[in-house]
Amino acid sequence: MAGLVFLVLPLVGLVVRAPWSTLPSRLAQPHVLEALRLSLVTATAATVICLLLGVPLAWLLARAEFPGRRIARALVTVPLVLPPVVGGVALLLVLGRRGLVGQWLESTFGVSLPFTTAGVIVAEAFVAMPFLVISVEGALRAADRRYEEAAATLGASRWTAFRRVTLPLVMPGVLAGAVLCWARALGEFGATITFAGNFPGTTRTMPLAVYLALETEPEAAIVLSLVLLAVSVLILASLRDRWTGAATG
Repeated sequence: MAGLVFLVLPLVGLVVRAPWSTLPSRLAQPHVLEALRLSLVTATAATVICLLLGVPLAWLLARAEFPGRRIARALVTVPLVLPPVVGGVALLLVLGRRGLVGQWLESTFGVSLPFTTAGVIVAEAFVAMPFLVISVEGALRAADRRYEEAAATLGASRWTAFRRVTLPLVMPGVLAGAVLCWARALGEFGATITFAGNFPGTTRTMPLAVYLALETEPEAAIVLSLVLLAVSVLILASLRDRWTGAATG
């Protein structure tokens, strides 16, 4: 019970101190709607990238035997414990205009990621992907492999077995990881401001808007924080019912 109070009390304080009388007018301000739209778009795009890259990586870690698998698994979890600002610096050193890869991208394709909306998506995907990989890998390890073996004996290719047998079995884990990934991307701050900057309409997501408002207008920061809290709770609560139902169905 004490742990629950510790977690819930700050959220209660946020709700109690919210300027409810001016809430509608503050929420209707263009910069608030702009930051919210950008946050939802970038978090969703980052989650899609994490799904495309993270699910195969999770399968590799769970099912394939290769030298250095333990090291690879440890490296996947590094962004979980790495300070987000350090992650942003690392992204700059690799994908910046003078970075190891970024310099080649700009000279070859004319693509520059830092201080762009695409840069926000990359930063969010970097910090959020471990949540997806860990969740999907755990689901793969818990899945009964006899169904896949039966599909193989019936002539199904590895891809067909994965698509028709394995993926439906681990879908609750995929959904759970995707939701956690999306929520983490929505709240990302450190790597975003370091790698993508804080430009209105381009890289200023809701967490950055909260930070900026806190310096000049604390009540606006409370309103923005309340919006983030409401969106996160609604999405997590609604999708949790879906993956729980899939797990028990």
